[in-house]
Order: sequence, then C-alpha cells, then structure tokens
Amino acid sequence: MTSTADAIHDSRIGASLPPFWCPIPPARHPAAARLESRALAWVDQHGLYQDSVDRAWGIATHSTDFSCRMIPSGDEEKLLLFILWNHWAFALDDTWHDTGSTRITTAHIVDFNTRVARALELPGSAMLPPGTLTAALDDLVARTRALTTPVEFRRIADGLRDWLFGAAWQASNTERGVMPSLSDYVAVRPAINGTRFSLAWSQLAADIRTTDEELSSAPVQALVDAAGFVVSCDNDLFSYAKEDDQETLEQNIVNILAHWRGCSPKEALPEAVALRDRVLALVLRGRERIARGASPELRRYLDFVGHYIRGCVDWMNNAPRYASPRNRHRLPVPGASYHIVWREGPTDASADAPGIDALKWWWEQLDC
Repeated sequence: MTSTADAIHDSRIGASLPPFWCPIPPARHPAAARLESRALAWVDQHGLYQDSVDRAWGIATHSTDFSCRMIPSGDEEKLLLFILWNHWAFALDDTWHDTGSTRITTAHIVDFNTRVARALELPGSAMLPPGTLTAALDDLVARTRALTTPVEFRRIADGLRDWLFGAAWQASNTERGVMPSLSDYVAVRPAINGTRFSLAWSQLAADIRTTDEELSSAPVQALVDAAGFVVSCDNDLFSYAKEDDQETLEQNIVNILAHWRGCSPKEALPEAVALRDRVLALVLRGRERIARGASPELRRYLDFVGHYIRGCVDWMNNAPRYASPRNRHRLPVPGASYHIVWREGPTDASADAPGIDALKWWWEQLDC
C-alpha cells in the first residue's frame, strides 16, 4: 500500500495484502474515460460533496472504474446511471452507514433507509428532508424510471432494498456492541455489499434478458450469494486499513475470525483468505454446472457474475479510497495502489463444504 508521512500506524493485518487468486480474466469498458468526465460533472452539478476535501475523497472512490470493470460492455447511458448511483451510495455510506460510531443509532438508520427505499418506489412521496443527497436521489429516481422496463426497475428496487436492509443489520450490531457469528456474517454480508443491486445494473446495462424464473432458481440464487461473499471478503481486506481506527471494531471477515478464534487479526488473516478461496472455487464450479443447462441469456449473466468478482479486485487495488485511506492521509494519494500480486491457485484446495451453517446451502445447490 502506498504510504506517506501522515500515516498514523500500520494496519493490524500488515501494510501489504496477501496474494490474490482469481482466474477470471480482467476487462474494462472502453468508454471509461468519457463516462468519468460526465459522472464528475453530475457530481459537481448536484453539490454532492460539501467542500474540496470531501470531493477529493469522493473522486477517490473510483466509482467509474468500479462500474466499468464490473460492466465491461453495454449501453453507455445505463452504465453512466450506475456510476452516478455509486457516487451517491458512497456519499450515503460514508455519511450514515460506515461511520463505526454508535452516535448514529440503528433507529435513525432504519428510518432513513426506509425513506430512501420508498423515495425510489414512490416518487413524490417527499419522505426525505431537503438537501443535496435528496435532490441527487430524486434525479437518479427519475433517470432510472425513464431508462428501465417495469421488470428491470423492480430488480433494481429490490437490490437497493436488500443493500439497505443489510446495512441496517450491520449498524444494529455496532450499536449493541455485538460481533456476529461467522455463520450470521456469511449469510448477510452479500446484502451489506449491495450484491443484488450491482448485478441488477449489470443486467440492465448489458441488456441481459433473463427471465425471473431463471434468476430465481435456487442454484442461481446460491451462486449470487456466494459470489457476493467472495467480493465482500475482498472488500474486507482492501478496506481493513480504512476502518481499523474506528471506536467500535469493524465487522469484517478478519475481525470476526479473530474474535471467535481468540487470536489477533493478523493471525486470522490466512483463515479468511482460505475461506474466500474455497468459496470462489465453488463459484467457478457452480458457474460451469449451471451453464451446461442454461439459456444463452443466463450464460451471459453468469459471465457478468465473473466480471463482478474480478472487476472488484482490480478496482479496489488501485482506488485511493482503499490504498491511501482517509484515516491515514489528509488527501487521497495520486496513483496509490496496493500493488497486489496474483496467486496461481487457491490457498485451500478442498472441495468440501466448510463447517459453517450458512454455507451448506450453497454447496448443496452448486456442487451436487
């Protein structure tokens, strides 16, 4: 990780990250530079950030890079709208969900999240107070409704609700001082990460016309959850340094394992990576199994699930939000990167299901 003199201390898991295993090829939308310019113009138009420092950290999310790696082909206007949603979501996350503070209560977050969900589903409801986030959300809602069919809109709305639901659960644990069990965390973490919201945008931008019956099948749902868990584990590693000075220890895969194993986060890191690799191997086997009997459109969707996993690793590796985190730097460091190295194979090659209750169903659906 790039560092400067204003860094306060090394991360509890070390200054560098372990090698990553991900045999999915990288990809990026060719219009990324053009989309970045348009996205930042929208950010400035809506005054999404209060000052130049907040704006710099908002740009440091590299929301365009994330979106264009996850959706490396597809309609530019729809992809732009996803980028704008990501800018808005990061601003919301940093203001409400990701503070690590018990001063913002679960009651406040549940109330606010409910209002956000209904603002999307019930335009003109005026449930949110006036402000820049509200005005930007109103614009996003209008744009989303104009560009989507009823089915596409419902998938996006359901994905947003899933993300807000997961964020509220995580906040409730922080407020109560509870470190969730490993099984509970596995079950909810894909929602906290906004997995279904992101993949709904993949379908929309890439014009993937899967049926609800295909998407709702148990194997596909298990695959989505498992892929979301892999991305979440990667996010837990890349964002560890960003969150390790909060007043309440962050809920992430490393800290949860350390808590329940009675060891240090650095000692828990190898087990976290091994679990992540084991689930990724399941995702790869499950994709192949589902694809054998899938329609052409569902096979396209499975490809984009892969882009979601690999794209997030490449994005976070070079995003100053993670590589030069705000708790260690006054401003994002240009060109900051973790400079990760790639591993040829998984750290845990076992194909058996781990002894974690929430994982059993994934193995039953994807590895039978």
